[in-house]
Amino acid sequence: MQFRTGLGMILVVAMAATAGGQRMGMGPQGHGMGPGGPPGAFAPLPQEAASASNPLTEEKIQLGRRLFFDPRLSRAGDVSCNSCHDLSNYGVDGKPVSTGHAGQQGTRNSPTVYNSALHVAQFWDGRAPDVEEQAKGPVMNPVEMAMDSSAAVERRMRSTRFYREAFQAAFPGENEPVTFDNMARAIGAFERVLLTPSPWDRFLKGDRTVLTAEQHQGLMAFRHAGCAACHSGVGVGGGSFQRLGVAKAWPKTEDPGRFAVTGREQDRMVFKVPSLRNAEKTAPYFHDGSVATLEEAIRKMAEYQLNRPLSDRDVRNISSWLQALTGELPARRITPPQLPPLED
Repeated sequence: MQFRTGLGMILVVAMAATAGGQRMGMGPQGHGMGPGGPPGAFAPLPQEAASASNPLTEEKIQLGRRLFFDPRLSRAGDVSCNSCHDLSNYGVDGKPVSTGHAGQQGTRNSPTVYNSALHVAQFWDGRAPDVEEQAKGPVMNPVEMAMDSSAAVERRMRSTRFYREAFQAAFPGENEPVTFDNMARAIGAFERVLLTPSPWDRFLKGDRTVLTAEQHQGLMAFRHAGCAACHSGVGVGGGSFQRLGVAKAWPKTEDPGRFAVTGREQDRMVFKVPSLRNAEKTAPYFHDGSVATLEEAIRKMAEYQLNRPLSDRDVRNISSWLQALTGELPARRITPPQLPPLED
């Protein structure tokens, strides 16, 4: 009886979040709640991550899909967005840090792009407000795709008739639609439809049978431990910023986190709280990719963030519940497209 009562209360909170979970947003400057409602409230995925400033059209989405897969947006023509965010592998490359131009390695783990358009901001330090702005960063980063300038990117895109026509269709009425900003808008539009509905969403919509008994217990352990204070909302995370090492000093402090963006001491070691959707499939974990398994990540969060060591059973149950957050990949969106020739 106690189990059923606890489950009922969880479901009530979850269903309440469906109606109100998007009303308490906090922008990238905050460390508290982001879009997702009060701590512990959850919400199911929408059909798409809509944007008033970048309305979605099929022409824009299809252009963004081709650009996402096209390595010719990199200086050497060998690195694409998909190189580090492999859409067939839940949007990650499975490495602690990714390899970019001329074999260089980054300093942070490449997070999944699935469902990321719903986050409060982009990058681990939140330096980009949305996926459109984020799409510009890797193209120009000398360690990643290493293009010399936005003008060089535009010249490559304008060198083929296919792209000239595709940009015109995606951005009708513009005198010169082939621009660096429009490239980012197209990639952003594509990423806004990369959502992965899961059994968790069916549970949030009222299907109590979709989770196993172990997963129900894992959800209750997750909430009882206090994990849902940060990992809540539609992304089960991704909606706020938090200092790594709240309860106990994190052992590795080389990366200052959001401090590098804001220069504010209170932002030192502050990072965006990662979404737990598809966490089962997106190892290794944390900003530096230093944790190899989901179980170890759960234990570290309980120890360093909550000062609440978990039993082996709780860890197993929480890990089992997180498997219910593994979603269905949008197969029709992520099939690698035929890329146009570079020159007419």
